Amino acid sequence: MPYTLKRLAPGSFDLILDGAVVGSLVRDVSRDGYEGDWTAEPLADSPPFPAPFTSEAHKFPNLKAAADWLDADVPDL
Repeated sequence: MPYTLKRLAPGSFDLILDGAVVGSLVRDVSRDGYEGDWTAEPLADSPPFPAPFTSEAHKFPNLKAAADWLDADVPDL
């Protein structure tokens, strides 16, 4: 089930599935500016979550790994 990533700001995307926003994908940035993992979160706080989500948050080491998990193309990657 492919997702569409809609860029909101640097390091931030809406997750769109079947034309509806169902979650977010954001990059963790520390106070000193260190760019860390990417976190995908569904909007729903409890199950059922849209596939492939199995919990409230999933972390990835980079944007490509998150996009691959979501079966999504990354704009401008």
